[in-house]
Amino acid sequence: MIGVDLGSNTIRAVEIDCKTKSRVKEYQKVVGLAKGLKRGEDIKDESKELLFGALEEIVESFDFTSENYRCITTEAMRIARNSAEILKEIKDRFGLDFEIIDGKEEARYTLIGVREALGLNSDFCMFDLGGASTEISYMIDGRFETKSFPFGILNTASKYKDNLQEGITKEVKTIEKFTKDKKVSKLIATAGTPTTVCAYLQGMDYKSYNYKEINGKSLHVNDYIRAYEEILNLSLSEQERYCGIRRSDLIKVGILMVVEIMNVLGFEESVVSDDGLREGLALSLCKEEVYDG
Repeated sequence: MIGVDLGSNTIRAVEIDCKTKSRVKEYQKVVGLAKGLKRGEDIKDESKELLFGALEEIVESFDFTSENYRCITTEAMRIARNSAEILKEIKDRFGLDFEIIDGKEEARYTLIGVREALGLNSDFCMFDLGGASTEISYMIDGRFETKSFPFGILNTASKYKDNLQEGITKEVKTIEKFTKDKKVSKLIATAGTPTTVCAYLQGMDYKSYNYKEINGKSLHVNDYIRAYEEILNLSLSEQERYCGIRRSDLIKVGILMVVEIMNVLGFEESVVSDDGLREGLALSLCKEEVYDG
C-alpha cells in the first residue's frame, strides 16, 4: 500500500508491506508550498515547479497501477487560492488524485503511523509541527482528541522575520486553552524538526539518515537547545549536510518552536517518531482503524 503526504513544506511517500507493516520504499523532498503563502493567495510558481519535479520522481519510483494508494494534502492547499487548479494539473499530468483533508483527519492518520511505530498502549500527548499548521493530539482513556492550529515553521518564519522568538511565543501560546487540564505522562514528537535533531545528535547526516535509529528515541528539551546552538555555529555547507538542502534555516526555526511547544505543554522530554501521516495513510489501507474524536 502507498501513502503520499503532500505537506506544506515537504512531500513524503511510502510503500508499506501489509503483512510485516514495514517500509518497502520511501521518498521525501522539500517543495515549500507554504513559502510566502498567505490565506487566499496563490502557491508560488517556484514551489509548483519543485512539486511537479518531485512527483515525476515519485511516479517513476512507485507502482501506483499495482498498489492501492491514497494521496492527501494539508494546510497549504487548504488556504491557497489556486489549490484546485494545481490538484487538477497533478491529476492530468501524473494521474494521481490528491484529497485535501482537514487537521482532525490529518492527526488521526498521523496517530495510526505513530502508534504502530512506537507500540503505544498508554495515554499520551502528540504534536506534529508542520510547515503551515501544528496538530496537538491527546489519547486519554482510549479517547482521541485533537486540534489543528494555523501556525507552522514556514508561515511563522515569514510572519515574524524581525521578531522571531516573540512571534513563536505568541503563536504557541494559542494552544494553552486546548491543552489546559489534560494530564498525561508521555509526549510524542513527530515531523521533520525532531527527527532531524535526533539524527544530528547521533551523528547522522541527511544522506545517512536511518529512521530505525530514530523511532522511540527520547530527547530532553536541553537536547534541542544544544542542537540549535551547535547547528547555528556550523558553516552553511555543514548545516545542509545535517539538515538537508534548503532545510537548515527552517530546522533552526523549528527547534525554537519545538522548545516553546514543550514548555507550554509542560514536558521536559519527548519521544521521537519518524513514522507519521504518510505511514498512517498506507497502514489505513491495510485495514487499520481510524480513530474517532
